[in-house]
Amino acid sequence: MTQRLTLPRPDDWHLHLRDGAMMEGIAPESARHFARAIIMPNLVPPVVTGAQAAAYRERILAVTGPGFTPLMTLYLTEATDPADVVAAHAAGIITAVKLYPAGATTNSASGVRDFDRVRGVLEAMEAAGIPLLTHGEVTDPEVDIFDREAVFIDRVLDPIRRRSPGLRVVMEHITTSDAVAYVRSQPEGLGATITTHHLVINRNHILVGGIRPHYYCLPVAKRETHRLALLEAATSGDARFFLGTDSAPHADAAKESACGCAGCFTATNTLSILAQVFEQAQALDLLEGFVARHGAGFYGLAMNAGSVTLERSESPVAYPARIETGAGPVTVFDPGFPLYWRVL
Repeated sequence: MTQRLTLPRPDDWHLHLRDGAMMEGIAPESARHFARAIIMPNLVPPVVTGAQAAAYRERILAVTGPGFTPLMTLYLTEATDPADVVAAHAAGIITAVKLYPAGATTNSASGVRDFDRVRGVLEAMEAAGIPLLTHGEVTDPEVDIFDREAVFIDRVLDPIRRRSPGLRVVMEHITTSDAVAYVRSQPEGLGATITTHHLVINRNHILVGGIRPHYYCLPVAKRETHRLALLEAATSGDARFFLGTDSAPHADAAKESACGCAGCFTATNTLSILAQVFEQAQALDLLEGFVARHGAGFYGLAMNAGSVTLERSESPVAYPARIETGAGPVTVFDPGFPLYWRVL
């Protein structure tokens, strides 16, 4: 059995760092192991201009230091200026633009309601080679929450891709076999991130035996058949699938409330969990592609210099149950099984 595994330093292609006291507490948890991360723009207020993205990047670097590269994104609204998007990308300020359907998740009230009103931005992005990152859920109240990803593919994503076939798109934090099948049906220009927690939990983990708020996320975890489809995709070696943790911190008081916030905080132990999951799937040799190669390839970036080494121990590795921040304690995701891999 492999006892030590050295990987090129990995990337996180979907990460929430928040801002202020929360960011100061949790950003080092990602910077410790990851060289780069795509940073989500759903702050309050959201990051909607190139100037705001540049300022946010400086605030991140003030916390993490130069060994971590935040790859910034803009929050797409119906008032987004295509010229500002193109200029921010040309200047190296942003890497991509994020589409939130209005009301889909945390801080998404400023998102898109009428997709025709962002067509000009998408056309400019297509021409300039700027990727579109999608939170793939519709928000129509008549659509069951467990069906919202599949309906988004049919109603929103596929029409966008037909109108703008050259637009590079990442389906972020996919949760269904429908999404896996759609990615595989497209010959080029489409990738997908898969989170750590969606490889581990299904909807039973949230609801059986009592409501477990620290497993509640959006998109919500689905049936076990969907989890297995995600696991197969992540461990297949298919370069269209890569890691985006969607690690999303909320203070415990906000999670453990009558209207708890959505998000799982996995930054602290993601690599240990993934090593365990890939080992159990007899795919440990494919972990490097999932965490270090595939995403860089999709974004047209060189792989990171440096490496991380994981070691398998005989006894379980202990991780902190929570991270203390100036905004309150944040519970670290518990995979529900012992972890034997640790980052040296």
